[in-house]
Amino acid sequence: MHILSIGLNHTTAPIELRERLSFGEDQVRAALARMSCRHANTTCNMKEMVILSTCNRIEIYAASNHKSFSGLEAFLSDARGVPVDDLHPHLYRFVDVEAVRHLLDVAAGLDSLVLGEPQILGQVTRALELARGIGASGPLLSRLFQAAIHAGKRARTETSISRNPASVSSLAAGLCERSVHDIKKAQIVILGAGEMAELAVEALRKRGAEKLIVVNRTLERAHVLSNRWNAEADTFENLDKALVRADILIASTGAPHTLIDTKMVDSAMQQRSERPLVLVDIALPRDIDPDVAKVPNVRLHDIDNLNAHLEQSLNERASEVPHVEAILDEEEGKFLDFLASLEMLPLITDMHRKAESIRQAELDKTLRRLPDLSAAERARIEALTQALVKKLLDAPTNRLKAEANTPAAPEYAQVARTLFGLSPNVEG
Repeated sequence: MHILSIGLNHTTAPIELRERLSFGEDQVRAALARMSCRHANTTCNMKEMVILSTCNRIEIYAASNHKSFSGLEAFLSDARGVPVDDLHPHLYRFVDVEAVRHLLDVAAGLDSLVLGEPQILGQVTRALELARGIGASGPLLSRLFQAAIHAGKRARTETSISRNPASVSSLAAGLCERSVHDIKKAQIVILGAGEMAELAVEALRKRGAEKLIVVNRTLERAHVLSNRWNAEADTFENLDKALVRADILIASTGAPHTLIDTKMVDSAMQQRSERPLVLVDIALPRDIDPDVAKVPNVRLHDIDNLNAHLEQSLNERASEVPHVEAILDEEEGKFLDFLASLEMLPLITDMHRKAESIRQAELDKTLRRLPDLSAAERARIEALTQALVKKLLDAPTNRLKAEANTPAAPEYAQVARTLFGLSPNVEG
């Protein structure tokens, strides 16, 4: 049995193609159900399948008796209504060990747009859940995905690959959290309602922030974000009042000039009883006059300062890659040992089945010649024969398992089948 994987991601395909190929959960279930029912001739060789679909990647993993990728490509083409010729230039293809390692890399965040990002681990877990729910994932792919999930968890708990902020917004949110005694009680003002502002709000909410005010040029746009995050909304006309209330202000507008100057901040600080104010300017051009930093009890962080911290964070993440790869090497070895032992299982099963057949036949013959034995005596004789067979098979069974992951495995299997008089194993 072979493990096949095809896919495309943010490095191989434009967003337009990824959008066309993306699966929702209901679409994953429908596609896997059709594969399981063998409705399509192109998928008849696929014994198991898992579909992993995120905003940055679409990947299909399959267990098959053959190494050909044509069936998988046709399956993806048919499931999403995209011609195979449109897929070919963008697809990557992995088989067996390469497919195993690729999934481990994905689960650990080494193949992500942002190195070490944590969301992909949950997405890999969900992909397995969906496949199991429809009966498309069998013992091989279930074990593979469990190994990948375990590896991903180890990477995140035993290294710092996901611990340092990896975006300006998350870095700003982390800085805000460290700047106040209790982020939950802090009054936070978000100046602007664009993408960067939304990412900052999301990062702050994850850290427990509750008291948010969104201030924007138009109240309508401010309400879009404030309604989504259960925040207050206001306009630039009331920015001076928002400054008085704020413990933290994050500025992220598209304004062509500064919106907050020294006079405005100095006036606000005179109404705050020496309560400190943290200003984080992630806009370009800047929203806050740099001279504001001279006002007492005001701490100002700008985009250059944050980018320097971000570069350091990403470098720290990158420095963890060798440690993550060591974990993945270990988990890959464990899975390949399992995979090799799986190849020996039919032989071991045949050995035990034949031995049991001989034991049962000889036992029946003996018991017919001893009709006067009591039930207890018959049970003791049966237990004796079972113990003898088990002890005789223990050594060859353990040796076959031990040799399963070595280059000599095929020779051992052939010799064992010859010695035990077993028929050759024919791949189905």
